[in-house]
Amino acid sequence: MPQIIPSIMANSQRELNQLMRKVEKITSIVHLDIADGTFVPTTMLQFPLKLLSSFNYQAHLMIKTPLPFIKRNLHRISLFIPQFEVFEFPQEYIDFMREKKLKVAFALHPETSVDRIKHFLQQIDFILILTVRPGYYGAKFLPKPLRKIKQIKKINPKITVIVDGGMNPTTIQKARRAGADVFISGSYVMTADDARTAMRELEGSLKK
Repeated sequence: MPQIIPSIMANSQRELNQLMRKVEKITSIVHLDIADGTFVPTTMLQFPLKLLSSFNYQAHLMIKTPLPFIKRNLHRISLFIPQFEVFEFPQEYIDFMREKKLKVAFALHPETSVDRIKHFLQQIDFILILTVRPGYYGAKFLPKPLRKIKQIKKINPKITVIVDGGMNPTTIQKARRAGADVFISGSYVMTADDARTAMRELEGSLKK
């Protein structure tokens, strides 16, 4: 069953609280966008996070050194999705997560080819395909990265593919047809006047 998860970017605890309250009645999972101002130009959620216990959390780590964040938040966040490009030795990270009995996930920048990660795909539970240049709400949707989904599932049919970036009622259909399983919605849901209506519109598009 396809799943839509709202994503949150915030620069203060107050803003984070407002955004969490906006979606607390329409989702049980929240996708946190963590950015360090180095891997991407923007900084987001760079403060001690106070998280509501009413959600399960996953975190997309657009940061150069993700392990310190992961170690600090092992018991608060269910799924960590660091950028594959930041690891010199991805196998060491995979082994670390397996030792902790945690799921292994990576995000791929729009310009990163499947060839770079293909030798690790059999060991990965989730892969996030970025369909925007990361770091901003409302960035332009890039359809080309969707081609990676078929390549990835040919190597590992069991992997869960997440698509993140520019999801609206039209683009989410393209992502679904390309083979995606999970869809992250940032600006379409989080900047909508009525987040529940926006979620229903996206869900309706997946049923067409």
